[in-house]
Amino acid sequence: MAAAAMEVVAGCYEQVLLGFAALPAESWTVVPDFTHHAHTASLSAVAVNNRYVVTGSRDETIQIYDMKKKIEHGALLQHNGTITCLEFYGTSHLLSGAEDGLICIWNTKRWECLKSIKAHKGHVTSLSIHPSGKLALSVGTDKTLRTWNLVEGRPAFIKNLKQNAHIIKWSPDGERYVTVISNKVDVYRLDTASITGTITTEKIISSLRFITDSILAIAGDDETVRFYSCNSQKCLCEFKAHENRIKDIYSFEREGQHVIVTASSDGYIKVWNLDLNKIKDAPSLLCEVNTKARLTCLAVWLDQGSEMKENCDKTATSSQANEDEKSSIVKKKKVCWTDKSDKTAKTGRKITTKKRKLETPLQKKKKKHNSSE
Repeated sequence: MAAAAMEVVAGCYEQVLLGFAALPAESWTVVPDFTHHAHTASLSAVAVNNRYVVTGSRDETIQIYDMKKKIEHGALLQHNGTITCLEFYGTSHLLSGAEDGLICIWNTKRWECLKSIKAHKGHVTSLSIHPSGKLALSVGTDKTLRTWNLVEGRPAFIKNLKQNAHIIKWSPDGERYVTVISNKVDVYRLDTASITGTITTEKIISSLRFITDSILAIAGDDETVRFYSCNSQKCLCEFKAHENRIKDIYSFEREGQHVIVTASSDGYIKVWNLDLNKIKDAPSLLCEVNTKARLTCLAVWLDQGSEMKENCDKTATSSQANEDEKSSIVKKKKVCWTDKSDKTAKTGRKITTKKRKLETPLQKKKKKHNSSE
């Protein structure tokens, strides 16, 4: 049986989106697949769904890539400021946040901006969509945590924070969420909206992922990845992953195997196998690649046709009933999110660029060689 398609995508300061084909087998390998120079400034955010990869940049644009066809699909203009966060909800919607304080809701079928919300008085620093699709959370530099009713497209609740939070994340089951302020992680319960525990690290936290509903992978301004229990707030395991600070972590599950991908300022992307039955043991290294770039953000695109599934902010195991419920929620959102009277949404547009193929690293070298002649 052929290996399922999998692509590690990473943004960097060099204004390039890097793609690496990951080949899971008895011996994993990650090989350079494409490079794309779509932005005019460094990349700041990347998100994936089963078809597209989107990137955000300091150049205030969002670029779209069709991974099925391996082509550049176009660009989105709505924000005035660095794109700080991007997150898909399934195949139907994309949410974007930026330094202009806006959260934009995009329809991914026609790539229209359905709604543009003035979410924060300062920058939007992070956002996260509840697995049900009914709620979203956002934090910003106005020291607030805001809850959004996505069914009706309106604010639901505002909580004042003592400091600016720079990361917010739902657990896969949607029963809790976490905020990150500097080197501190506060764990909240959804039903009470109160803090149930706090995790404190020595360094400023740069990236955080839920591995399960109760286990967090945390990385900061050092070369170490740590796993923490949300229930006890205790460190379950820590290991040296890189030679420099870690910029981003991504995780997913493949055929029962928990895989973690890390990107570092040392230029390396590394793929790890985590055995949850031996959580106290350091993960084993599956493979690595030296990108020779100053990495900023990371994601893994998984082919829908594969048996892989994402383990990033989505329920790890779901019944058909849950899928039916999600389907009905999406239908509701299509009606409620699309507000034709919202004048701010009408200015959003897609740049209809020529659909260019993503160039391979070899093509890139040839171009440089020809230009030198």
